[in-house]
Amino acid sequence: MMHSYFLKLLTLVAFLTSCEEDTTVSNTVVLPSDLQVTIDQSPENPALLEVKANAEKANFFRFYFGEDDDFLEDVDGEITYTYKSSGQFTLTIQAHATSTDFISQTKQIEVPSPGPQDLIPSAGYSSPESYEGMTLVWRDEFNGSQLDEANWSYLQGDGCPDLCGWGNSELQYYTEDNVSMVEGNLIITAKEESLGGKEYTSSRLSTKNKRSIQYGRVDIRAALPKGQGLWPALWMLGTNIDEVGWPSCGEIDIMEMVGGNADGRDNTVHGTVHWFGDGTKADFGGSYSVDEGSFSEMYHVFSIIWEAQSIRWFVNDQEYHTIDTTPETLSEFQNEFYFLFNVAVGGNWPGSPDATTKFPQSMIVDYIRVFQPN
Repeated sequence: MMHSYFLKLLTLVAFLTSCEEDTTVSNTVVLPSDLQVTIDQSPENPALLEVKANAEKANFFRFYFGEDDDFLEDVDGEITYTYKSSGQFTLTIQAHATSTDFISQTKQIEVPSPGPQDLIPSAGYSSPESYEGMTLVWRDEFNGSQLDEANWSYLQGDGCPDLCGWGNSELQYYTEDNVSMVEGNLIITAKEESLGGKEYTSSRLSTKNKRSIQYGRVDIRAALPKGQGLWPALWMLGTNIDEVGWPSCGEIDIMEMVGGNADGRDNTVHGTVHWFGDGTKADFGGSYSVDEGSFSEMYHVFSIIWEAQSIRWFVNDQEYHTIDTTPETLSEFQNEFYFLFNVAVGGNWPGSPDATTKFPQSMIVDYIRVFQPN
């Protein structure tokens, strides 16, 4: 009897062991194999990748592009991706049997910084070279290899000690090194780099003591930078600023933009005047927005028509704002003004750059044309 009992016990143990072994075999995951990856990096736009992956027994593929921790997933293993910035990136491609069982490969991707010629828009609005009843009195088409310093001066530094942060708590240090002339365009580039105790550099140009006007039409064809903390401006100041100071000299902002994704900032520009009226600083402005995209994607023409009675603002010849300048308190706008072009970084209005801001960023100016009545 005892022998029979042990025999049955051994038989039961063997049966249970056999069941466990069968269960283990049936749950074994077969990993994918022979992972093959091809990458097509566009020569026209090196930030654009087309990635194709295939592997034996893969159920799906995941792609990590190295800009953040997120991934893209595709059953067929085909993905298109555009990098948001330049630099060296590690691309990881995973062929998955399950969400946790996979094989992988890594590839090194280099996205070069765009050269100046890559920034030039291929399309956009253009304005005429003549208007009925008006004469073209000055133009700069920026066709030379260097900035024409008969018309323009470089303003340098951070405004200190008299006007630190240029009066607006701006974060950039202005230098002439951030100006380039490319294919008939003036390019002002803001960069994330340290200089003069600041973490950003850019450029600011002025026609003070070289070119000024009193009344007329001004057309400036330009494409703008974008991103939180960017502040491009095409503007004017009264030539008597050294005698009376600001804002008593008056300021005419032909175009300003405060960059950023919030509230459509990258697709909205502002036209404003500032003056000293009734004993206090005063200002009056309007804004214009494009329906799609941003002002960085193509050329737009920013204009004012300045007369003794009024100033009117236009984008692509569409009027969007006007001010009556006949009141005595706006007498500043009966004087001569000179031009300034700059790209500021940070400041009281746009705020500082953040993690979404991609540098470098450039303002591209095709031309400025000034007309006055015959």
